[in-house]
Amino acid sequence: MFTVDPMARKPVYEQIIEQTERFLLTGTLSPGDQLPSVRSLSLELVVNPNTILKAYNDLDKSGIIRSVPGKGYFVCEGAMEVLGKRYRKDLILLRQTVSEMALSGIKKEEILSIVEEVYKSANQKGAKT
Repeated sequence: MFTVDPMARKPVYEQIIEQTERFLLTGTLSPGDQLPSVRSLSLELVVNPNTILKAYNDLDKSGIIRSVPGKGYFVCEGAMEVLGKRYRKDLILLRQTVSEMALSGIKKEEILSIVEEVYKSANQKGAKT
């Protein structure tokens, strides 16, 4: 399920965080699902358990997963809402980018075509749009 590239510029714990979020967005993980244990994931990925723990702690602090003592880590019921709020903040950047595109002469139809393509692809992967 998880994979890491130890040679990537992005730290391994960030790769795990991003993959967990992607798994949620694509429906691979759902609220209530249990994540692999720190020990099993560290063995599977051949990384230090502290690296996995750092990723899980960051996800826990953000409200995406929660720790249940003695049982492990589970996806929170409100995880999708947490991710939705984060991505809504990106709408400001998107607005600026689209404004710059319009000023540079890119046609609205081109932009809308790409947006439609992305949403179509997301729907095929099972994302909620």
